[in-house]
Amino acid sequence: MALLSVPKARECWRFIRALHKGPAAPPAPQVSEHTQLSWILTCMVRLPRLQHLHQWKAKAAKQKHDGTVGLLTYPVLQAADILCYKSTHVPVGEDQVQHMELVQDLAQSFNQKYGEFFPLPKSIFTSMKKVKSLRDPSVKMSKSDPDRLATVHITDSPEEIVQKFRKAMTDFTSEVTYEPDSRAGVSNMVAIHAAVSGLSVEEVVRSSAGMDTARYKLLVADAVIEKFAPIRREIEKLKMDKDHLKKILLAGSARARELACPVLEEVKKLVGIL
Repeated sequence: MALLSVPKARECWRFIRALHKGPAAPPAPQVSEHTQLSWILTCMVRLPRLQHLHQWKAKAAKQKHDGTVGLLTYPVLQAADILCYKSTHVPVGEDQVQHMELVQDLAQSFNQKYGEFFPLPKSIFTSMKKVKSLRDPSVKMSKSDPDRLATVHITDSPEEIVQKFRKAMTDFTSEVTYEPDSRAGVSNMVAIHAAVSGLSVEEVVRSSAGMDTARYKLLVADAVIEKFAPIRREIEKLKMDKDHLKKILLAGSARARELACPVLEEVKKLVGIL
């Protein structure tokens, strides 16, 4: 997040503001403490530790082993984003478990070398730890997926959401069941439905008894549209008031620096930079 351009950060911040109204700390483009702490932490981690992370191996393979150093060290920047505020709990998806383990290892290594300073942050998981791709339920849903039908975006129109769920991969059995190992596509629909409706998987399956998967996919699409509607409205409203967004970004950056600056200064003293 610390390397995002300001325009990109503003776009991200619209989504954050739409989900959590209030001038909380923004993404980190104007908080240089993140990148400074990242460099210090990078000096404490060995190359093989980063090369063994699943996401690095997967993304480097997609890039035909032409991955950049920035991509390799990005998990260390994530660690700095967390440790700069001495965070104790972090909401993450299942795919970030390894990165959280790296955060804990870095905090522990720092504490062992310089004394107890960083708390060891714990992961917070929601009931749905990973959202699967609509086109390939064996992998996670990703905003970088080249198949535009694979991922649902908060800003998608109702028509786009319906199209994506209509084309979602299921199977030739019409019954709606939750069997992730044998019926990954239908189970993905059930999991998404449960997540956006607040119902349990069991409740979703019971309420869908007798419905074929073609009709069920449209039902899930409607549930997603309903869930996203107030968020989309808030995003559109915020986009109309750019001055307000700019003020929130500046206020949030100032507040973030108030919290991060003393932590970084103490880190510099401990490692001997100051």
